[in-house]
Amino acid sequence: MLDLQKGLENGSMEKRRIRISSKRQVTIPAKYYDSLELSDEVDCIYANNMLIFLPVKRQDSVFAEEILADLIQQGYAGETLLVEFKKINRQIRPAVEQIIREADALAKVASENYRDLTDEIFGSDDEVEA
Repeated sequence: MLDLQKGLENGSMEKRRIRISSKRQVTIPAKYYDSLELSDEVDCIYANNMLIFLPVKRQDSVFAEEILADLIQQGYAGETLLVEFKKINRQIRPAVEQIIREADALAKVASENYRDLTDEIFGSDDEVEA
């Protein structure tokens, strides 16, 4: 758990009380908004009885070159190339998030059914000492 009191005392953290509207909305103080270079989204995490807002950093798609090369090969150019690129680029994040969800589900199943065979294969430390 974060040591909030220590962070407040040494100045590495700042605390500010903000109001919650009747629609459950909060207004992020301009100082924090500007400092974090926020735009229209934040990731909201609920953990240890706290809400944590993290900036969503917009990065150019790591697949931008591949997407553009594929669209050019398909014959797109000019304005239609830009329109198609934006359309496909918007689909990347949801697709990656879906892959992560599927991988997490597989890892969960694998960990629930995991059985360590090391001792059966190599013998246990107790057997070696005996």
